[in-house]
Amino acid sequence: GNTRVEEACEMYTRAANMFKIAKNWSAAGNAFCQAAKLHMQLQSKHDSATSFVDAGNAYKKADPQEAINCLNAAIDIYTDMGRFTIAAKHHITIAEIYEAELVDIEKVRGRRSANKCLLKVAAYAAQLEQYQKAIEIYEQVGTNTMDNPLLKYSAKEYFFKAALCHFIVDELNAKLALEKYEEMFPAFTDSRECKLLKKLLEAHEEQNSEAYTEAVKEFDSISRLDQWLTTMLLRIKKTIQGEGDGDLK
Repeated sequence: GNTRVEEACEMYTRAANMFKIAKNWSAAGNAFCQAAKLHMQLQSKHDSATSFVDAGNAYKKADPQEAINCLNAAIDIYTDMGRFTIAAKHHITIAEIYEAELVDIEKVRGRRSANKCLLKVAAYAAQLEQYQKAIEIYEQVGTNTMDNPLLKYSAKEYFFKAALCHFIVDELNAKLALEKYEEMFPAFTDSRECKLLKKLLEAHEEQNSEAYTEAVKEFDSISRLDQWLTTMLLRIKKTIQGEGDGDLK
């Protein structure tokens, strides 16, 4: 029964540490990963998450994609346990792996894959309230894609996200950014994203949380808001007077 699983778990962990000493990073990562799965079987969530992090740190030196998979597994467990700060810390590690890999990715798989990694870094940065970093990336990728006929459809999404990050920090900045994006990328003006931003800015200026929520709802009824957008829109809404802990309902 459980004793056998516990023994196996210990053996994998011991093996992993020996592989680490021998600098055999893939084998170490794999052994930590096996230990993590067994901890999960034993219902020890915390130990499982710790082993996934150990696996991620070992894989980081040999197989970045596996490292990201293991860290994501740990993040899921920590999030499930309500340990958001530690989950956020591992999100940063993932973002750093993406950034470190960026140069190689661009060489091997080209611009699109590199953009994909950058956008992940931006999304994490914004969630962790590092808005300036997120804005720089969204603007950079938006500018890179707006002249490409195949990708320009996505550019409006990146400018939209950059504007939302500006908005959380300062309403006036968001206004100026919006004007700049419309000038750089005229197609943005007719987009639903741009129209939503204008409505939100107006509602915010009037400190009218009902108008704000109404505009968000209307947008959401046509294109569903994902978790990231919902989080950012809520953060902006909280800056309207008297909206201490409102939601978007």
